[in-house]
Amino acid sequence: MPTQTTEATRPVKAAVTTPGRQAARARRAQRAKDWARRAPLLPALVFLIIVTQLPFVATVVISFTRWNALAPDSRGFAALDNYLAVFTDPAMRSSVVTTVLLTVTVVLVSLLLGLGLALLLDRSFRGRGIVRTLLITPFLVVPVASALLWKHALYNASYGLLNGALTWIWGLFGSDNPPQPDWMTDSPLAAVEMSLIWQWTPFMMLILLAGLQSRPADAIEAARMDGATAFDIFRYLTLPHLRRYLELAALLGTVYVVQNFDAVFTITSGGLGTANLPFTIYQTFYQAHDYGQASAQGVIVVLCSLLVATFALRSVSSLLREEVTR
Repeated sequence: MPTQTTEATRPVKAAVTTPGRQAARARRAQRAKDWARRAPLLPALVFLIIVTQLPFVATVVISFTRWNALAPDSRGFAALDNYLAVFTDPAMRSSVVTTVLLTVTVVLVSLLLGLGLALLLDRSFRGRGIVRTLLITPFLVVPVASALLWKHALYNASYGLLNGALTWIWGLFGSDNPPQPDWMTDSPLAAVEMSLIWQWTPFMMLILLAGLQSRPADAIEAARMDGATAFDIFRYLTLPHLRRYLELAALLGTVYVVQNFDAVFTITSGGLGTANLPFTIYQTFYQAHDYGQASAQGVIVVLCSLLVATFALRSVSSLLREEVTR
């Protein structure tokens, strides 16, 4: 009897276990396919971790260390002393204010100029492609080269283009003593801001131009047929449509301008109240040789940049969701 029971139930057990084995095999096959798709990305991911994440982890570790190359005997664990020194340092507070002023001015002026240029380029006229290419060119210039161009070709008090233009204008009125201001000394922060505005206006223009060209043409045409003026169309149709694009351009511009080092270092060398956060970190690391405090400053800047980048990513995702639902 026991033998008969076992043989009778064996087909039932096989029937029960076969679907389970098939499901397990299917899951293993799906996992293999998933890993096959991810495998080409693994070298890039490993490279990204080695290049970005490991140095940041090392920076965080060093930020809790008392490490000054000028005092090698006092090296050791510093707990939160470096962070307390950063928040109580007058130079650091001044650089924060300078960074905020520099970023807000550059982003806002670049947005306004970029919006105006985008509205002009949204119209059809002969040579629009050439004009668009010329307007994009400043954004393609290397930042250091752009800063050198403004420092020597425009701002120089002896042979700069700005003072040369003033001499020519004053000569038209018969004046022999034209003003020759030293732009980098009289208005150092404005000098840095102007070079950055020239460089970042094309970036804002491209984003806003993409937003303008995605407007629903039927709504614009219906508004014109109803007698709406150009200002009404801009106020009630264009601006609401561009809101997401304006937010995206402002947030992305803020992320990049906050980290700007080239213009400050090249034009003013951080003097006359133009030292921003990246330049202050540079001074702490390469001039004061305080690696622990410089690391703490870098960690704080990275955390603030991540905060701004989070808002930027949210704006991008919401913009993409709106485009998909249309």
